[in-house]
Amino acid sequence: QAISCGIHYLASVFMAVTPKFVCSVPGNVTSILFNNSSSSRIEDIWTLWTSTKNYIVVQLENGEIWELDQCSRSKREGSLYLAYEYSGNKSVFSCSDGYIYDHTKWKSTIVTEWDLVCHREWLAKLTQPTFMLGVLLGAVIFGDMADRVGRRYIMWFTSTGQFLFGIAVAFTFDYYSFVIIRFLLAMVSSGYLVVVFVYVTEYVGIKARTWASMHVHAFFAVGIMVVALVGFLVRTWWIYQIFLSVTTLPFVLCCWMLPETPFWLLSEGRYEEAQKVVNVMARWNKVSTPCKISELCSIQQDDLVRCRTGDNDTSTAKKHSILDLFYNWHIARRTITVWLIWFTGSLGYYVFSLSSVNLGGNEYLNLFLIGAVELPAYVVACIGMDKLGRRNTLTPFLISSAVICALIMLIPQDFSILSVLANMAGKFAIGVAFGLIYLYTAELYPTVIRSLAVGSGSMMCRVGSIVAPFCVYLTSVWIFMPQLLVGIMAFLSGMLTLMLPETLGKPLTNTLAEAAELGTNKNSCLGKSPPAQSGAVLEKIEMHSQESHSTDE
Repeated sequence: QAISCGIHYLASVFMAVTPKFVCSVPGNVTSILFNNSSSSRIEDIWTLWTSTKNYIVVQLENGEIWELDQCSRSKREGSLYLAYEYSGNKSVFSCSDGYIYDHTKWKSTIVTEWDLVCHREWLAKLTQPTFMLGVLLGAVIFGDMADRVGRRYIMWFTSTGQFLFGIAVAFTFDYYSFVIIRFLLAMVSSGYLVVVFVYVTEYVGIKARTWASMHVHAFFAVGIMVVALVGFLVRTWWIYQIFLSVTTLPFVLCCWMLPETPFWLLSEGRYEEAQKVVNVMARWNKVSTPCKISELCSIQQDDLVRCRTGDNDTSTAKKHSILDLFYNWHIARRTITVWLIWFTGSLGYYVFSLSSVNLGGNEYLNLFLIGAVELPAYVVACIGMDKLGRRNTLTPFLISSAVICALIMLIPQDFSILSVLANMAGKFAIGVAFGLIYLYTAELYPTVIRSLAVGSGSMMCRVGSIVAPFCVYLTSVWIFMPQLLVGIMAFLSGMLTLMLPETLGKPLTNTLAEAAELGTNKNSCLGKSPPAQSGAVLEKIEMHSQESHSTDE
C-alpha cells in the first residue's frame, strides 16, 4: 500500500506535463514554414522547435498567412507570399480557436485536455500544491482520528479511499473536479501513510522495529519508480492514472484481516481484546504457553482507579488534542525540534529532487534514479539506527546535508558531473534523515497521542513540500539561494537534535508523564497502572514469548 502512496504523491510529474504548443488557426493549413524549413504537417516542425520565443508561419486554404506564437497569433495584412520574416502590418488575435500541441511524447495530459497554458498556466502549476495541501490536512485529521477510534478502522477507510478516489480522478470531467478529487485522494493517502507508521511501530518489537519501519519508506520509493515505468509505457493521462490506481486493489482486498494493535487496546482499557490479539500472535509464533496480560500487569481495578485519580493525564476518558504536544516544557521543546526536522527533511528532499530533474537525458530514467537513490539511504539509516541510535544517526546526516549544500555552492557551474554527484549525495543524506524521523517521532511520544504526533509532523513536512517550489524559484535572485536556505535549516535542525532523548532499546511509552521522562532516570506512580505501562507490558510479552519459544526448542 505504501507503493500506492508513493505513486499518487508523484503521479502529477507526468500528468501535468506541458508539451510544445502554438495557437491554432481558423481554417485548414496547406503550408508551414519554420525558419528555413517548410512542411505540410505541423508534426514535422516540433523537432526543430527549441525556444518558446519561436513562431511558426502557416498559409491557409484561402491564402491567408498567419504567424503562430504560443499565446497569440498574427494575421499578415496584404501579403500572399509565404516567407518567415515579415515587416509589414499585422493584426494580433488571441488564441480563441484553442491550441495545437506536440503529441510526440504524450498523447494527452491534463494540460492538453483543458488548455492549461498561457493565462491558465497557473492552474497547472497549482496541481501539486493543492495535492500537498490535502496531504497536510489528511495527516492531522486521520492522525487524530486514529488515536480516537483505532488504527485499524482508519487503515481500512484510507486504503479503500485511495483506490476509489484514484480511479475517480481518471474520470473527472473538468479541471476543478480533477483538483477536488485529487485533494481527497491526497487526504486519504497521507492519512494511511501516517497511521501505517504508527501501526508498524506498535506491532513490531524493539529488535526489528527499525527495519520494519524502513520497509514502508522503501516501498514508497518503489512507488516513485513505478510512476517512471508506467509513465514510460502509457502516454494518455487518464489511462496512466487508472494503471497507477490499480496497484492499490490487492491491499484493499486483504486489509480487512488486519487486527487492532494491542497498544491501542490497552490504552483504551480493552484488555480482553488485547489478550485475544496476543494469543493469536503466540499461536502464529508457535509459543505453547502464551502470557497473560492480567498477570503481567498484576494490579487490581481499584489501584488503577486510585492512580488515575492522582494524575489526570493518564485517564483514558480524556480526549487528547494537539495541545498535548505542548504538555510541559520538555514535551514542547521536543515537539518544536521534531517539527523543524520534519520541515527541513521535506524541504531538502524536494529541493534536491527538483535539482536532480535537470540531470539531462531521459526524463523517465531521471525520475527512476530519484526514487532508486533513496533505497540505499534507508539501508544506511536502518544500520545506523540499530548500531548508533536514532539521535546519533539523525544528527550527523542532517549536518552532512548542510555541508553538502555548502560544497554545491563552491562547485563551478561548468563542472556539471560533479554538481550532479553532489546533488545526489545531498539527496542521500537528507533521505536518511527523512526516513528516520517517522520512527523516531513515533518512539518519542506516548500511545495516547502517537498518531497525532506523527500526523502533526507530517503536516509540517507538507508545509516544507509546499514551500520547496517557491524556494527553487529564488534561483532568479541567486542561483544557489535554495541550497543556502536548506543548508541553514539542516544545520540548525542537526544542532537541536542533540537535545532529543535517545529511544534505541527502550519500550514505547503510553502516558505523557512517561514520555516527558524519556532520557531521565525518574520514576512515577504511573508505572503501576496497566495503561501507563502498556509499552513495558508489550515488551514483556515479547520477551516472554521468546523465552517460551526457546524452551520448546
